[in-house]
Amino acid sequence: MSGRVLVVDDNKVIRQLIRVNLELEGFEVVTAADGAECLEIVHQVRPDVITLDVVMPRLDGLHTASRLRADARTCHVPVAIISACTQYEVDNGRAAGVDAFLAKPFDPAAMVELVRRLMTRATEAAGAVAPGGAESESVVGPAG
Repeated sequence: MSGRVLVVDDNKVIRQLIRVNLELEGFEVVTAADGAECLEIVHQVRPDVITLDVVMPRLDGLHTASRLRADARTCHVPVAIISACTQYEVDNGRAAGVDAFLAKPFDPAAMVELVRRLMTRATEAAGAVAPGGAESESVVGPAG
């Protein structure tokens, strides 16, 4: 499967870890260091899936997700939170329209599979599934 993923995380090491694992699976990856940069480039990049950390400078992942959902050009793009996934993050992420959650530290294979599922669902549904609706993915726990 191929497609474009926008990876947003303020930690350069985590951005690179996600990038390498997705590129090895054939995805094209573009990265941003925080939510503000994500919003600056998302319309040029036109990603098929967006992954967001929650705690970031300038604009956190939850506010970024809300802004993506409020924009007609990005409201259909699947969004996954890759973060600590506290109950606060999950509850507020769902309210912001986040589609899936993956807890850090994460298994790279689980992250790739999550992106694959979101990419496939977005392609098959072609916008038929409401973002953050009843079909939201569960939280995938930390790697053990």
